[in-house]
Amino acid sequence: MTAPRSIALARRLTAEFVGSAGLAAVVIGSGIAAQQLSPSDTGLQLLENALATTFGLGVLILVFMTVSGAHFNPVVSIVDSLSGLRSWRDTAFYIPTQIVGCIVGAILANLMFAQAAVTFSTTVRLTPGHFLSEVVATAGLIVVIFALVRTGRANLAPIAVGAYIGGAYFFTSSTSFANPAITIGRMFSDTSRGSHQARLPALSRRNSSVPPLDLFSCGGCSLSVAWHSRASRSNLGLKPASGFRQGGTSWLISQDYNLFSCSA
Repeated sequence: MTAPRSIALARRLTAEFVGSAGLAAVVIGSGIAAQQLSPSDTGLQLLENALATTFGLGVLILVFMTVSGAHFNPVVSIVDSLSGLRSWRDTAFYIPTQIVGCIVGAILANLMFAQAAVTFSTTVRLTPGHFLSEVVATAGLIVVIFALVRTGRANLAPIAVGAYIGGAYFFTSSTSFANPAITIGRMFSDTSRGSHQARLPALSRRNSSVPPLDLFSCGGCSLSVAWHSRASRSNLGLKPASGFRQGGTSWLISQDYNLFSCSA
């Protein structure tokens, strides 16, 4: 890897780390604040948390989308590569960066509210309803993102993705994790936005975790979106992922069609 490409990759990874940490801090921090401000009204707590997440996520996408694509989500990065919009090398670096960023964001949120830096969550969220909710939430998120990409409206992603996640807080029983990295991060905060995943989720059958579910539950949807995205680019005569591999602007794929990479 040449020096310019290494520097460009480092910039993208920094953006993913900071954005993922910011997202976790917004989700968990606003959850703690809502719990303190409205201790006897869980509905109001959820509304406050959802609004903060909607606006916070939208701003983070807007800030980092021209640097890294503003994924902050391993599922989005994987589907991005399946679609040919991003190199698998980038995705291999993105995923651990996103996970570490979300863990750091959770610790930051704990510290901002004068709690212990790490308080492992005891809130168990594994039920059939939660399972189905994560299938719907994750699949819906992928569809929203790549539908915008395919139709040349990815510039609306900050608004659309934030609005979708905010709405999914209410129409899913799991309050829409839809992101393995943030799910892992929330393990490190024993608050209303925390999630107990038995510490080592892959080793526990009784407390199976949401992260593998987020990654694989909507595999069919992801493959379908990737196939349609490739077909669209082929019909338009676009070259796959050239902008990313050359270390250029993260979202710009084609100046002719103004087609952008996805973010979430």
